[in-house]
Amino acid sequence: MSETRRRVKVYTLNEDRQWEDRGTGHVDTLKDTTLTVTAETDGSVLLESKIKPNTAYQKQQDTLIVWSEAENYDLALSFQEKAGCDEIWEKICQVQGKDPSVEITQEPMDESEEERFEEMPENSHLIELPPCDESRLEEIAELVTSVLTSPIRREKLALALMSTAYMKKLLELFRTCEESNHREGLHHLYEIVRGVLFLNKATLFEVMFSDDCIMDVVGCLEYDPTLVQPKRHREFLTKTAKFKEVIPITDLELRQKIHQTYRVQYIQDIILPTPSVFEENVLSTLSSFIFFNKVEIVSMLQEDEKFLTEVFAQLTDEATEENKRRELVNFFKEFCAFSQTLQPQNRDAFFKTLANLGILPALEIVMGMEDVQVKMAATDIFSYLVEFSPSMVREFVMQEPQQADDDVLLINVVIKQMICDSDPELGGAVQLMGLLRTLMDPENMLAPVNKTEKSEFLSFFYKNCMHVLTAPLLANTAEENTDLTDGSAAVNPVCPDNFQTAQLLALILELLTFCVEHHTYHIKMYIMNKDLLGRVLTLMNSKHTFLALCALRFMRRIIGLKDEYYNRYIVEGNLFEPVINALLDNGTRYNLLNSAIIELFEFIKVEDIKSLIAHIVDNFYKALESIEYVQTFKGLKGRYEQEKDRQSRGLGRYRREARSFEEDEDMWLNEDQEEEDVDFDKCKTDYGKYMESEKVKESQDKENHPKRTSTGCFKFTFSHSAETATNSSKPPPSSSSNSSKATAPVSSSHLPRTGLVGLVDYPDDEDEDEEEHDEEEQSPRKRPRLGS
Repeated sequence: MSETRRRVKVYTLNEDRQWEDRGTGHVDTLKDTTLTVTAETDGSVLLESKIKPNTAYQKQQDTLIVWSEAENYDLALSFQEKAGCDEIWEKICQVQGKDPSVEITQEPMDESEEERFEEMPENSHLIELPPCDESRLEEIAELVTSVLTSPIRREKLALALMSTAYMKKLLELFRTCEESNHREGLHHLYEIVRGVLFLNKATLFEVMFSDDCIMDVVGCLEYDPTLVQPKRHREFLTKTAKFKEVIPITDLELRQKIHQTYRVQYIQDIILPTPSVFEENVLSTLSSFIFFNKVEIVSMLQEDEKFLTEVFAQLTDEATEENKRRELVNFFKEFCAFSQTLQPQNRDAFFKTLANLGILPALEIVMGMEDVQVKMAATDIFSYLVEFSPSMVREFVMQEPQQADDDVLLINVVIKQMICDSDPELGGAVQLMGLLRTLMDPENMLAPVNKTEKSEFLSFFYKNCMHVLTAPLLANTAEENTDLTDGSAAVNPVCPDNFQTAQLLALILELLTFCVEHHTYHIKMYIMNKDLLGRVLTLMNSKHTFLALCALRFMRRIIGLKDEYYNRYIVEGNLFEPVINALLDNGTRYNLLNSAIIELFEFIKVEDIKSLIAHIVDNFYKALESIEYVQTFKGLKGRYEQEKDRQSRGLGRYRREARSFEEDEDMWLNEDQEEEDVDFDKCKTDYGKYMESEKVKESQDKENHPKRTSTGCFKFTFSHSAETATNSSKPPPSSSSNSSKATAPVSSSHLPRTGLVGLVDYPDDEDEDEEEHDEEEQSPRKRPRLGS
C-alpha cells in the first residue's frame, strides 16, 4: 500500500462553524469496525471512531468523508489520494450495509421521523419526480419547497435528483425558457434551484458547480419573482470581474479551482439571502465546499515554488511597471487572505515558505514606494505576517544590514507610513500603530528559545527607531525664543492646532504609554535623557481635550510605577505645574479632564508617595486649598503633616540624603549614555526632508489632498533647550521655567495662557473669557493660575 494512499488530515467543526485541523496521519480500520488515525509525526492517536450502523457518513469532492458523532461535533477526513478515500468509504458502507456508490449513507433524523420511516414500504424510499418539462415546472417547484422542512424527504429528493441526472435536464430547460422569454417558468426555476441549494448536499453541489453548469445555476438565480427586473449576475462574472494572472498559471486544475471558488463564493455572499439566526446551518455544506477549495488552492500554489519565485522576482525588480507591481502586491494580499482558512500547522508552513522566498525584504521595498494602493496592500500583508509571527519579523529586522541611514530599516519605514497617513481619520495609522505595539510587546517575546529576544530587540528599537517615532512629538512641543525682551524663553503655546496632527500625536502617546508600562529600563532612559515627560506635558495646553488627556495619561502611567527615579525627575523638573494649571484653567467645569487630574492626585494620596506629596504641598497647596468639592488636596495636606510629625519625632525613614540620591541617579543615567544618545538635530533635519518629500509626492498624486498642517508638514523648530535635553545625561530642571530650583513655582508670565476646551462646556464661556481680558477681572468660574 502506498504511504500516501491513506494519508489524511483530521478536521473538527468548532462552535463558530469553522473547520479546525487536528493533525495529519494515516487512517486504518481496526477489526473493520473502527476508524483510527495515527499521527505521522509522533505516532499518537489523532482519531479513534467506531463505525456505528445509524451514523450518517457523507462522501464529498472525491477525497472527503464527513460525519457527526454527537450533537455539534462534526468530523472530517481529507484524503491525499482519491483511491484511499474510496477504500475507506467501502469499509464504512460495508459495515452499514450500504452500496458504496451512494454519497451519503443515511440522514440524521429525530425519533418520530425514524419510526415513520421504518413503517414506510421499501419502494417508497425514493421520491418520484415529475417529468422535466416546461409545463410541470410549477409542480417541481412546489415539490422542492415542500421537502425542506423534513430531513428524510430532503435526503430522498437529493437521491432522486442524483440518480436521474435531473439537475442537468433542469438547466437545459432553463436555457429554453430564457430563449423564449418564458418569465413564469424562469421564476419557477429560481425557486427550484434555490431549494436544491438548501438541500445542503455536497454531491449536488459538485454537479451544479461544475464548469458546464455553474453559469446556468447563476442564471436561474437572476430571476427572483420579487424583482421587477432580473439581476445581471452572469454579466458581472463574465465581463466586469476579470481574472488577472500576475504570472500565467499553467496548471489547468488550479485555474478551474480558482474560478469555481470565486463563483461559488459570489453565490453565497451576493446572490443568496443572508441566513437568519435560525438558518445558520442551512448552507453549512456550501461553506465547507468553499473552505476546502481554498485550502486546496493555497496548497497547490505553495507547492509551486517556480511560480512564487517568479512572483517575488518581478515584485522587487525596479524595471517592473507600476500597474504590474500593483497587481503582484494585490495577488499576495489575496494569497495571505486565503491562508487564513488554513489551520495553525498549515499556516506555519505557508508563512515559512513566504519568509524563505523573501517576503519581508520585498515588503521593505514596496512599502517605501509612492503608489498609495501598493502601500495599503503591502500594509495588509505586513499585518498578516506580524499577527502570525512577531518573532519572525523582529528577527528579520535585527538581522538587516546596519545602514548609515536608519530610514531604510523596515520598522522605520512602517513608522513613517504611520506618520504620513493621508487619511483624515488616520485609519491606516491606527492599524500600523497596532502592529508596532504587537512587535514591541514583551508578552510575545517569552518563548524559551528566544531568551535574549526581548533585550536585543528593545535595545535595537530604542537605538535605531525610537527617535523616528518621537520626532513629530518633539517637533510639536519645542520651545521657541519668541519673547527675548525680558530674557525668558516662551513655550510654543498651543502645540498642534491641526486636528489631524493632534490625532497623530495622540497615537504616538498611546504607544509611548504602552512602552512605559512594559519596557521599564529602556523607556526610562529615553524619557530622562530627552526630558520627554516635560515636552509631553506642554500638550496640556492643547485646545484638543483628547490630546491633553493623552498627555495626562502618559504622566499617570509613569507615576503609577511608583519609581523613585521617576519621582525625582518629576520633582526636579517641576512637572506638576502644567497639570495644576490645566486644572485651574478648567475652573468648576465637571468634565473628563477634571476627573482625570483629580484621580492622579488621589492616587498619589492613597499610595502615599511621600516625595511627590511633599513637593505638591510645599509648592502648590495655596493654589489648591480652595478646591473643596473633593477632599483629595486636604488629604494630601494631612498626609504631609503626618509625615512631618513623624520626622520631627525621628520616625521618618522614607527620605534618603539628597546627595546620595543624586549620585545614584548620575551613575544610573550614565550607564548606557553612549548607546542611548541620539543626535536629534540630525533626526529633525532628516525627518523634515522626508515630510517635505511626502508633501510633494502627495500633491502630485491628488489635487485635493488633505493637508497635514497649514504648512503641509510638521514644524521642526528647536531651541537650545531641545539640544540640552539631547546632549545632557541629566534631566533638565524644567521645560517651562528658567528657575534653578525645582521647588520654585514658575511665573505665570512664562506659561501659555490658553486654556483647554472642556468636554462639558458652557455657551457663555467665550463671552466670559473676553470680558476677563477686557476688564482684567477674575470670573468666579476661574481659579488663579500659579504665580498669579
